[in-house]
Amino acid sequence: MAIKELTFVVCFWTVCIAGHEFFSSTEYIQPSLQCKPYHDELKTKIPQREDLDGAASGLIRLQEIYRLYPEDITNETSLNADEAYHVGLVAYDEGKFQHAFLWFLYSLNTVTSSTMNELLYYLSFSAYYFGSLPQTYFSQQPPNLQDPTNERVKLELNRLFRFLRTSNPDIFTLNTESSNYEKLCRGEIDERTSQRQRALSCRYSTGGGNPRLMYAPVKEEVEWDEPRIIRYHDIISDREIEILKNISRPQLSRSEVLQDGLGAVSQHRVSQRFNKYFVRSLLKNHPCIFSVSLKDSPVDARVSQRIADATGLSVETAEPLHVQNYGIGGRYERHYDALKTWNDRIATFLLYMSDVEMGGATVFPKVGVAVQPKKGSAVFWYNLRKNGNVDLYTEHAGCPVLRGNKWVANKWIHEYGQEFRRPCSLSYWE
Repeated sequence: MAIKELTFVVCFWTVCIAGHEFFSSTEYIQPSLQCKPYHDELKTKIPQREDLDGAASGLIRLQEIYRLYPEDITNETSLNADEAYHVGLVAYDEGKFQHAFLWFLYSLNTVTSSTMNELLYYLSFSAYYFGSLPQTYFSQQPPNLQDPTNERVKLELNRLFRFLRTSNPDIFTLNTESSNYEKLCRGEIDERTSQRQRALSCRYSTGGGNPRLMYAPVKEEVEWDEPRIIRYHDIISDREIEILKNISRPQLSRSEVLQDGLGAVSQHRVSQRFNKYFVRSLLKNHPCIFSVSLKDSPVDARVSQRIADATGLSVETAEPLHVQNYGIGGRYERHYDALKTWNDRIATFLLYMSDVEMGGATVFPKVGVAVQPKKGSAVFWYNLRKNGNVDLYTEHAGCPVLRGNKWVANKWIHEYGQEFRRPCSLSYWE
């Protein structure tokens, strides 16, 4: 057994050494004869090309949301020239030519001579496609930049950069125009929103006289009044959080969303998810690939009962907890939780199982509200109005994590069982 373990370690180390320059190589690593039995296992443990591209795409998304230059990112996370060049290639492939240009420029002084030709090619093409170079000027550049050893290259680059700094649009300055979602992620709250929030209240709540809460009321804070967004403080203990994380870690996988009735990896949700249920109702014929049923988990049962006590809603038809982990760049784009189907998700209870150093807020762009993660707390809102229509103001998103790690758990509460707890209305406005 010891020999087998030692062989695995040697194979793992060999593959790691061989893949050290993976950013600058597109060739697959060929395992040695001794390592072939472990090759499949190693492939699951070592990042693949798609993982590297995903990481680069996450960095680019961070730049877009938080207005970051390559130097801002590399201050704390050092990237060599080849790695920076790879990030630029991913940005170029995604059509984000300004960020591609800035990454190519960052790697220009330290990149190896073997990739200099390609770097100069992509550098000039990025500027052209961004709009900083007119056709007449651009057509003169590629022939002059083909030979990196030619002294004329330096003159041409200096001429190119002087031209770019006086051109329009300015490729060296990041765009100052932002969507409401991006502003909220950066913490740019409208003054009118701040004034309205200061008028909101917090209290100890017994959930409408629930016996379980009479001697231990929950801490309830109104984050927004319309739609009503409630934060519950200290709703889950540190011990329960650690238990949920420990259960989830071995089974984390790239998040999936429903696409054409099938579970598919989403580029809009970049997180790892542990899905603790077999999909029911609409999804019962196409369960998500990584679904696992843990509906009998004692922690799940305790937390679900606490949610029912605090909200006054029944959790009999609710989905068990969905644990999600967001690393650097992890995000969830704008969306509604309601599925627009029968027995829809009437409400969402979002538990925060970690603090986040920077980023990771839950934002509601249509009302201008940003809710910051706070370990042990949770936010609650209704996805549906009393008349059964989707509340369009509940569109929300998870901002990219800029520093730290974000753990959350969702409890989606369904309509069935709420008939007398939240009566329906025929009014268009309710």
